[in-house]
Amino acid sequence: MARKIALRDALREAMTEEMRRDDTVFLMGEEVAQYNGAYKVSKGMLDEFGPERVIDTPIAELGFAGIGVGAAMNGLKPVIEFMTWNFAVLAFDQIINNAAKTLSQSAGQYSCPIVFRGPSGSAGQLAQQHSQTFESWMANTPGLKVISCTDPADAKGLLKSAIRDPDPVCFMESELLYGYEGEVPEGEYLVEIGKAAVRREGTDVTLISYNKMMLPTMEAAELLEKEGISAEVIDLRTIRPLDRKTIVESVKKTNRCVVIDESWPFAGISAEIAYEIQKTAFDYLDAPVIRVNAADVNLGYAAAFVEEFLPNADKIVRAVKTVSYVR
Repeated sequence: MARKIALRDALREAMTEEMRRDDTVFLMGEEVAQYNGAYKVSKGMLDEFGPERVIDTPIAELGFAGIGVGAAMNGLKPVIEFMTWNFAVLAFDQIINNAAKTLSQSAGQYSCPIVFRGPSGSAGQLAQQHSQTFESWMANTPGLKVISCTDPADAKGLLKSAIRDPDPVCFMESELLYGYEGEVPEGEYLVEIGKAAVRREGTDVTLISYNKMMLPTMEAAELLEKEGISAEVIDLRTIRPLDRKTIVESVKKTNRCVVIDESWPFAGISAEIAYEIQKTAFDYLDAPVIRVNAADVNLGYAAAFVEEFLPNADKIVRAVKTVSYVR
């Protein structure tokens, strides 16, 4: 059985179930307790678990991320919420220099089972310092796992898996889609980290994306279907480890690929995927891989800038027609 719930509720269910299951799990971040979370993801959790396990912090990302890393090294399983990954820049020293390196620097004596979570990417007219997409930054660091999804079922199953994982996990959400609803199975439900999902079967072109860019990607696939182009759609869900097998198998079938990525184009996730395809499936390609990225500029405040900056269904359709040699 399944029921339709919002992304924020799926995330809350995941944390709540894991905290009931394991008393070493706790949640810490700005406004997660008394205010019920900036996006109401942790609504009601303070009432159930109390202030020792749902902990409000000062506005000091470096500080509470460091507390979380220390707690993880001493046998606890922290979930550290950033109000946005833009603010997590202040905590990169703890995430990259400490959490990611604990296992290797200790020669395997210490692990760091911690989850850093919060929204990544643009969220409307929030201007340059609040509209950045950080999946590629985190995925560039050995020792970190990176998850980025918006489907509520995936969010619940992957967050539960992330909390149980012995390694540090960066869990990227979407501020705009906390109210996005989807079917979530009842009862215990886990999704394996490192496995992409084929959202739509197709024969003519492979579309690859993740997080909230899945929405315009699916919209583009529907528009293309009306024009006689069958698009296969892959939702990465996990950025590191990347499910290279699913990507390559799809491209070998369709012979064409467009990668849709909200991050900047230089050295991003789309660049890594394009490299993997040309390395492993070059002989199967009937056209070069095309990327549809955010513009290679900092995002301005004006609404017109936001529209021009981000990938959308029309841009994706144009890219597919280019690789299909269709006008």
